[in-house]
Amino acid sequence: MIHADTHSRPALRRLLRAKRRALTPAQQRQAARCLYRQLAQHPLFRRARHMALYLPNDGEIDPILLQREAQRRGKQVYLPLLARWPRTHMRFQRIDAGESLQRNRFRIAEPRPQASRQRRPWALDLLLLPLVGFDDGGGRLGMGGGFYDRALAYRLRHRNWQKPVLLGLAHACQQVDRLPLESWDVPLHATVTDRGWHAGCRREELEEARAGQHLHHA
Repeated sequence: MIHADTHSRPALRRLLRAKRRALTPAQQRQAARCLYRQLAQHPLFRRARHMALYLPNDGEIDPILLQREAQRRGKQVYLPLLARWPRTHMRFQRIDAGESLQRNRFRIAEPRPQASRQRRPWALDLLLLPLVGFDDGGGRLGMGGGFYDRALAYRLRHRNWQKPVLLGLAHACQQVDRLPLESWDVPLHATVTDRGWHAGCRREELEEARAGQHLHHA
């Protein structure tokens, strides 16, 4: 397992991205099947009526089997939709099976904007997030753009807000011992890999990080 405190965040991102990109196509397909088996019959997945996921990029574990299963069961499935540059916010838009998509500025496929099909994150039941690195306490290291943290910032202001359930999806090789939490980080309820579940939400550390930031700016 990688020790996070021996690397800067940029260096940790480079290392973990290289690990997931090194997986062969056959290993990626097997990981996707194992991920499906971990989640498809879980109560969180079965109960969710409105769920968002992502299309894989840069070696991310592929949730396509979960997307197909959700649509087969009649669930409403959403993909992230980035605002046009220079805006930096993220929305979630419902998609249908076989729907035509377009490429965003990061060359990731996303729906063509249609406001009537969009849903606020707090109106989703389940959100499956991509990540670069994770730990056993709900810590998530993203790509560095902060899109998910901004979309979910309301959870930091309203601690009792229950929705959506946040599950990170990852390859097992992306696990680190313990990620340092920043004041803007939104902890995950759990991370699910091709090998198992890792429960999360280090709320006490997050509160300490926020308090430290307030003192720094005082």
